[in-house]
Amino acid sequence: MEHAVSTDPQADTAAAEDPAAPEAGPSAAPEGPHGPDADPAGADPAAGGDGTAEESAADGTGAAAGQDGSAPAAPELSEAQAELAAQRVERERIARRRAEREAPVEAGGKLSGKAADLLAAVRAVESGTQPSAGYFDDAPAAPRKAAPAPPPPRRAAPAPEPTAPSADTVDGVRAVLARGGAPETLAAAAAAALGDGAARELAANPWRLLAVASVRPAQADGFARALLGAEAGPGDERRTAVLVGWLLEQAGLKGHTVLEAPLLEKALAQYGVPDPSEALEGAVADGSVLVFHEPLGPPVEEGEEQPVRILVGLEGAAMAEESLADGLARLSSTFESPADWKEAAASAPGPSAAELIRAAAGHGLVAHTGGEAARAEPLALVTAARALGLRVCLAAHAPGGGPDAVTVAGLLAGTEGPGRDADGQFAVDLLVVLDAPQLDVEGAAALVESVPDGARLVLSGDPGVLGSAGAGQVFADVLAARTCPQVVSRTPDPGPVGELVSGIGIGELNQVDAPGKEVVIVPVQDAGEAVHRTVQLVAESVPRAFGVRADEVQVITPGHGGAAGTRALNAALKERLNPGPGRFGGFDPGDRVVHVPAPGRAEPARVVSADAEGLHLERGDVRIVVPKEFVEARVRHGWAVTAHQAVGGRWPAVVVVLPGDAAQALSRDWVYTAFGRAERHLSVVHGVDQALPRAVAEVPAKPRTTRLAGLLKSLTAADGQDG
Repeated sequence: MEHAVSTDPQADTAAAEDPAAPEAGPSAAPEGPHGPDADPAGADPAAGGDGTAEESAADGTGAAAGQDGSAPAAPELSEAQAELAAQRVERERIARRRAEREAPVEAGGKLSGKAADLLAAVRAVESGTQPSAGYFDDAPAAPRKAAPAPPPPRRAAPAPEPTAPSADTVDGVRAVLARGGAPETLAAAAAAALGDGAARELAANPWRLLAVASVRPAQADGFARALLGAEAGPGDERRTAVLVGWLLEQAGLKGHTVLEAPLLEKALAQYGVPDPSEALEGAVADGSVLVFHEPLGPPVEEGEEQPVRILVGLEGAAMAEESLADGLARLSSTFESPADWKEAAASAPGPSAAELIRAAAGHGLVAHTGGEAARAEPLALVTAARALGLRVCLAAHAPGGGPDAVTVAGLLAGTEGPGRDADGQFAVDLLVVLDAPQLDVEGAAALVESVPDGARLVLSGDPGVLGSAGAGQVFADVLAARTCPQVVSRTPDPGPVGELVSGIGIGELNQVDAPGKEVVIVPVQDAGEAVHRTVQLVAESVPRAFGVRADEVQVITPGHGGAAGTRALNAALKERLNPGPGRFGGFDPGDRVVHVPAPGRAEPARVVSADAEGLHLERGDVRIVVPKEFVEARVRHGWAVTAHQAVGGRWPAVVVVLPGDAAQALSRDWVYTAFGRAERHLSVVHGVDQALPRAVAEVPAKPRTTRLAGLLKSLTAADGQDG
């Protein structure tokens, strides 16, 4: 079988093994949930053959820059006791910083949080090249701090859209951009990213333009040279400080909360920084980044040197991981169990549900793993707890996650759920979180901080699905730490689709018996045929064979762009299912769309109307108005979505489209997630030949560098010593 022709290189999964590996250029930058797949530390893809002199010079120095595994603080750590003391000091420092702040920490959030609003400006900067992979729907979740205790919330009320920067702020930025020869179309983007003082900040430090999504270091360097002249050199402290933060932000878009210091120094060298170690020391000294020392291996005898690795991270993620670890430990230690759960466990619908009920009866923190069918077990726990008179909240990643379930985002925002008490904590005795792999570290920290002492927290999810859109791997780290009970479901997913997906989870792509055509493979030769067959399946074949409406069929494909990405597929599906002139930003009443109210969230909706106020959407019984200035950034057609957008959702029928160039975007967790969204029927439009079984067998999920598992183990060990 011949491979299908080009899909968009902006694919939905990350391909870089090394968080600081050189970028391969625009054609190798898949469109994933963590921004550009090619790593931030390499040659700038926007520069093409005209990269700056300092970046060209980095080719000969990058290898040597990261060979020294030391960092400024390393000599202080010669013993295990010194390491533990350093960690305690660091935790105290972070606690003091938290106490001094009433607002969310912005470090590491500006670049990802504004990416969607800047798409048009990005296109202008890149002069027609592919847009950045850091899309609004693929960026980290919302800032960690929850709002103060709100009034009693409405269930499923939409979160308010952000406000645009003031006209005066935009005008001021436009003037600075003009002086530096940058496109004035970036003015709104820079103002939104940098805030009210954007013009002053850009004039003082032109490299702050990197806060705008898709602006690359080569472009910021050119802007700085135009403003500052010869003063703008590769070793300028302003440049190096911004680059350190930018590299860590880019790593965060790929899920890392920290990077190893030698890796970060190597990345700085690849961008022409003459003394990467000094640049990193400067960033640490001015408090823009934090350094952590993580012990390697078991504790050593007194007097021996404890091997450590030196990690560097932005304050926001660091504070979130520390807070999350402390919060999880608090729930485990403050738990009380006044209720009698024996009868509830005895009447549970199955042994795994009974085991989960018993675990929750005796512990404040429980982890539960299983596939789609296993979701019935935490639901049984919820029913049992309510029967005992406990205040229970069930939260999921996406709307419709279960009976009476609220979304995690809505719970944190105060627009859904039980509300908060006078101390700002959830009015619950038991919080059950489904889709726990989708928790990023900042959202999880905000969630756990809001669970009161003595309450139970159950984290439930499928470890095989794609990870969170934001930094961290909270559920995986909780499982790896093994500091709380873990209930592994023994409930298999039913039917041919369940059998297929279960095999994928262990690295096997099996041929399953599907007498009712529950699983169908549709081979195609090229992307054009893939689009044609997909439309035919959605509009005709699947509805006719299974009695499923076309609107109940979800198309999933690896990327947004290209000949068979979401844009092309949605255009073809709109023409067939809801043709119209696209009277408001390309949308018409009746269009099926995906609304992205915040980074990392993708909620299905339907267009109702449009007026001067904005685009009116409907999601169930909830009406949403998206202001016209945010429509392009926050609304996409939704007949076809990426696997990351589909996480947490299930549909009666799913069509997964795999055109030829999607081969490089495939991994086991991507295939597992996409195929697992189907309840009754799965069609695979297959043009990747042997790349599909190879991805399932040989391409596991990309590892993320985080600290949570180690922090949880350290806290447990310390509690054991204290006891």
